[in-house]
Amino acid sequence: MNNIFKLIILFPILIVGCTPNLIEENKIKQKIDNLDMIIYSEKGDKIYSIISPNSTYDKIQLNFNLKKTTINIFEGEDIRYVINSDSSKLTNNNEIVELNGNVQLRSLNKNDILNGDYLIWNINKTKYELTGNVRFENNNIILKSPKANLGEDNIIEFFNPVQYLIKGKNNDKKYEINSENAYYNIKTESISFSSKDKRVRSVIYF
Repeated sequence: MNNIFKLIILFPILIVGCTPNLIEENKIKQKIDNLDMIIYSEKGDKIYSIISPNSTYDKIQLNFNLKKTTINIFEGEDIRYVINSDSSKLTNNNEIVELNGNVQLRSLNKNDILNGDYLIWNINKTKYELTGNVRFENNNIILKSPKANLGEDNIIEFFNPVQYLIKGKNNDKKYEINSENAYYNIKTESISFSSKDKRVRSVIYF
Protein backbone atom coordinates (compact mmCIF):
# COMPACT_ATOMS: atom_id res chain seq x y z
CA MET A 1 0.00 0.00 0.00
CA ASN A 2 2.85 2.32 0.82
CA ASN A 3 4.36 1.59 -2.61
CA ILE A 4 1.10 2.56 -4.30
CA PHE A 5 1.04 5.86 -2.42
CA LYS A 6 4.64 6.50 -3.45
CA LEU A 7 3.76 5.97 -7.13
CA ILE A 8 0.73 8.25 -6.89
CA ILE A 9 2.87 10.98 -5.35
CA LEU A 10 5.73 10.56 -7.86
CA PHE A 11 3.52 10.36 -11.00
CA PRO A 12 2.57 14.09 -11.09
CA ILE A 13 6.22 14.98 -10.51
CA LEU A 14 7.25 12.91 -13.57
CA ILE A 15 4.63 14.66 -15.70
CA VAL A 16 5.71 18.08 -14.49
CA GLY A 17 9.35 17.12 -15.15
CA CYS A 18 8.58 16.39 -18.84
CA THR A 19 6.54 19.52 -19.44
CA PRO A 20 9.40 22.07 -19.65
CA ASN A 21 11.01 20.08 -22.50
CA LEU A 22 7.85 20.33 -24.58
CA ILE A 23 7.50 24.03 -23.86
CA GLU A 24 11.19 24.58 -24.68
CA GLU A 25 10.77 22.82 -28.03
CA ASN A 26 7.81 25.07 -28.85
CA LYS A 27 9.90 28.08 -27.95
CA ILE A 28 12.64 27.00 -30.37
CA LYS A 29 10.49 25.96 -33.36
CA GLN A 30 7.27 27.58 -34.45
CA LYS A 31 4.99 25.77 -36.87
CA ILE A 32 3.37 27.93 -39.56
CA ASP A 33 0.52 26.75 -41.78
CA ASN A 34 -0.16 28.42 -45.13
CA LEU A 35 2.84 30.72 -45.11
CA ASP A 36 2.58 33.60 -47.61
CA MET A 37 5.46 36.02 -47.14
CA ILE A 38 6.99 38.84 -49.23
CA ILE A 39 10.64 39.85 -48.86
CA TYR A 40 11.50 43.50 -49.56
CA SER A 41 14.77 45.29 -50.22
CA GLU A 42 16.05 48.11 -47.99
CA LYS A 43 14.50 50.55 -50.49
CA GLY A 44 11.10 48.90 -50.11
CA ASP A 45 11.11 47.09 -53.47
CA LYS A 46 9.71 43.56 -53.75
CA ILE A 47 12.45 40.96 -54.14
CA TYR A 48 10.49 37.72 -53.87
CA SER A 49 7.42 36.15 -52.33
CA ILE A 50 7.32 32.65 -50.90
CA ILE A 51 4.31 30.38 -50.36
CA SER A 52 4.22 27.08 -48.45
CA PRO A 53 1.34 25.08 -46.94
CA ASN A 54 3.55 23.70 -44.18
CA SER A 55 6.63 25.35 -42.66
CA THR A 56 8.57 25.82 -39.42
CA TYR A 57 10.63 28.72 -38.11
CA ASP A 58 13.69 28.00 -35.95
CA LYS A 59 14.01 30.86 -33.47
CA ILE A 60 17.57 29.88 -32.50
CA GLN A 61 19.01 29.37 -36.00
CA LEU A 62 16.72 32.10 -37.42
CA ASN A 63 15.77 30.12 -40.51
CA PHE A 64 12.64 28.81 -42.22
CA ASN A 65 12.12 25.20 -43.37
CA LEU A 66 9.29 24.89 -45.86
CA LYS A 67 7.47 22.13 -47.74
CA LYS A 68 6.03 22.34 -51.29
CA THR A 69 7.44 25.77 -51.94
CA THR A 70 6.45 28.32 -54.59
CA ILE A 71 8.69 31.39 -54.98
CA ASN A 72 7.84 34.39 -57.17
CA ILE A 73 10.85 36.53 -58.08
CA PHE A 74 10.02 40.13 -58.91
CA GLU A 75 11.40 42.63 -61.38
CA GLY A 76 9.72 45.84 -60.30
CA GLU A 77 6.07 44.98 -59.76
CA ASP A 78 6.14 42.17 -62.34
CA ILE A 79 6.98 38.53 -61.66
CA ARG A 80 10.13 37.56 -63.55
CA TYR A 81 10.56 33.92 -62.49
CA VAL A 82 8.49 31.33 -60.62
CA ILE A 83 10.34 28.55 -58.76
CA ASN A 84 8.68 25.41 -57.40
CA SER A 85 10.28 22.67 -55.28
CA ASP A 86 9.47 19.88 -52.84
CA SER A 87 11.12 21.74 -49.96
CA SER A 88 13.18 24.85 -49.24
CA LYS A 89 15.21 26.63 -46.58
CA LEU A 90 15.68 30.35 -45.91
CA THR A 91 18.82 31.39 -44.03
CA ASN A 92 20.99 34.47 -43.39
CA ASN A 93 18.05 36.78 -42.73
CA ASN A 94 16.18 35.33 -45.74
CA GLU A 95 19.03 36.28 -48.12
CA ILE A 96 20.06 32.69 -48.91
CA VAL A 97 17.39 30.47 -50.47
CA GLU A 98 17.97 26.73 -50.88
CA LEU A 99 15.50 24.55 -52.76
CA ASN A 100 15.49 20.74 -52.87
CA GLY A 101 13.67 18.14 -54.93
CA ASN A 102 12.00 18.59 -58.32
CA VAL A 103 13.19 22.17 -58.61
CA GLN A 104 11.61 24.02 -61.55
CA LEU A 105 12.39 27.61 -62.54
CA ARG A 106 10.00 29.11 -65.10
CA SER A 107 10.12 32.41 -66.98
CA LEU A 108 6.67 34.01 -67.27
CA ASN A 109 7.34 36.11 -70.37
CA LYS A 110 8.78 33.13 -72.32
CA ASN A 111 8.33 29.37 -72.40
CA ASP A 112 11.71 28.78 -70.72
CA ILE A 113 11.81 26.03 -68.07
CA LEU A 114 14.92 25.11 -66.05
CA ASN A 115 14.77 21.93 -63.95
CA GLY A 116 17.17 20.33 -61.46
CA ASP A 117 17.53 18.57 -58.11
CA TYR A 118 18.94 21.41 -56.00
CA LEU A 119 19.06 25.20 -56.32
CA ILE A 120 20.77 27.82 -54.17
CA TRP A 121 20.10 31.53 -54.61
CA ASN A 122 22.02 34.37 -53.00
CA ILE A 123 19.76 37.39 -53.46
CA ASN A 124 22.64 39.84 -52.93
CA LYS A 125 24.59 38.34 -55.85
CA THR A 126 21.48 37.75 -58.01
CA LYS A 127 22.86 34.35 -58.95
CA TYR A 128 21.08 31.01 -59.17
CA GLU A 129 23.16 27.81 -58.95
CA LEU A 130 21.35 24.67 -60.04
CA THR A 131 22.83 21.17 -59.71
CA GLY A 132 21.74 17.59 -60.35
CA ASN A 133 20.04 16.45 -63.59
CA VAL A 134 19.82 19.98 -64.95
CA ARG A 135 17.53 20.34 -67.96
CA PHE A 136 16.59 23.52 -69.80
CA GLU A 137 13.77 23.44 -72.34
CA ASN A 138 11.72 25.84 -74.45
CA ASN A 139 9.82 25.58 -77.73
CA ASN A 140 13.00 25.13 -79.78
CA ILE A 141 15.77 23.49 -77.75
CA ILE A 142 16.71 21.16 -74.90
CA LEU A 143 19.94 21.54 -72.91
CA LYS A 144 21.15 18.97 -70.36
CA SER A 145 24.08 19.12 -67.92
CA PRO A 146 24.97 18.27 -64.29
CA LYS A 147 25.22 21.94 -63.29
CA ALA A 148 24.07 25.39 -64.47
CA ASN A 149 24.33 29.00 -63.29
CA LEU A 150 21.93 31.83 -64.10
CA GLY A 151 23.16 35.38 -63.43
CA GLU A 152 21.74 38.87 -63.67
CA ASP A 153 23.13 39.11 -67.23
CA ASN A 154 20.33 36.67 -68.30
CA ILE A 155 22.90 34.10 -69.46
CA ILE A 156 22.63 30.48 -68.33
CA GLU A 157 26.00 28.76 -68.16
CA PHE A 158 25.89 24.96 -68.50
CA PHE A 159 28.86 22.95 -67.26
CA ASN A 160 30.64 19.90 -68.65
CA PRO A 161 29.30 17.63 -70.04
CA VAL A 162 26.59 19.46 -72.02
CA GLN A 163 24.08 17.94 -74.42
CA TYR A 164 22.19 20.29 -76.74
CA LEU A 165 19.19 19.25 -78.83
CA ILE A 166 17.27 21.23 -81.43
CA LYS A 167 13.60 20.26 -81.73
CA GLY A 168 11.93 19.51 -85.03
CA LYS A 169 8.37 20.39 -85.99
CA ASN A 170 7.01 17.38 -84.13
CA ASN A 171 9.37 17.86 -81.17
CA ASP A 172 11.67 15.16 -82.54
CA LYS A 173 15.45 15.58 -82.29
CA LYS A 174 16.93 17.18 -85.41
CA TYR A 175 20.37 18.30 -84.31
CA GLU A 176 22.63 17.48 -81.37
CA ILE A 177 25.87 18.96 -80.00
CA ASN A 178 27.97 17.68 -77.11
CA SER A 179 30.54 20.01 -75.55
CA GLU A 180 32.18 20.94 -72.25
CA ASN A 181 30.37 24.24 -71.66
CA ALA A 182 27.41 26.04 -73.20
CA TYR A 183 25.99 29.54 -72.74
CA TYR A 184 22.36 30.37 -73.44
CA ASN A 185 21.28 34.02 -73.66
CA ILE A 186 17.65 34.29 -72.56
CA LYS A 187 17.12 37.74 -74.11
CA THR A 188 18.61 37.06 -77.54
CA GLU A 189 17.68 33.33 -77.50
CA SER A 190 21.18 32.50 -78.78
CA ILE A 191 23.60 29.80 -77.67
CA SER A 192 27.39 29.42 -77.81
CA PHE A 193 29.70 26.53 -76.94
CA SER A 194 33.22 26.15 -75.57
CA SER A 195 35.55 23.21 -75.05
CA LYS A 196 39.06 23.33 -73.60
CA ASP A 197 40.40 19.82 -74.10
CA LYS A 198 38.00 18.19 -76.55
CA ARG A 199 36.55 19.21 -79.86
CA VAL A 200 32.88 20.12 -80.03
CA ARG A 201 31.02 17.12 -81.49
CA SER A 202 27.83 17.55 -83.51
CA VAL A 203 25.30 15.01 -84.76
CA ILE A 204 22.53 15.63 -87.31
CA TYR A 205 19.32 13.59 -87.23
CA PHE A 206 17.39 13.17 -90.49
